[in-house]
Amino acid sequence: MKPEDYTSMTEVRAGVDALDRQLVALLDQRFAHMRAAARIKPDRGAVRDEARKRQVIDNVRAEAERLGAPGDVIAELWEQLVEASIAYEMAEYDRTRG
Repeated sequence: MKPEDYTSMTEVRAGVDALDRQLVALLDQRFAHMRAAARIKPDRGAVRDEARKRQVIDNVRAEAERLGAPGDVIAELWEQLVEASIAYEMAEYDRTRG
């Protein structure tokens, strides 16, 4: 069912809950990529890459706007996600090499 076809808050909430489960599964995959990056990068200093961070956020903002979603809101969420990913990757780097 599409959101535009919903007729009750029960349907809206079920749709949101289903999407949240999918988002968590995708985030799990994203963090698996961070584990791979921690394993592959040659040194801890390579974990933070501000140019790459800006590229990721700009790409997400552009995709959000292309889809008609609020680009600024999504870019702000991605700022937090990327910072959390960097912290996680650093911790993984330390855990596996420390």
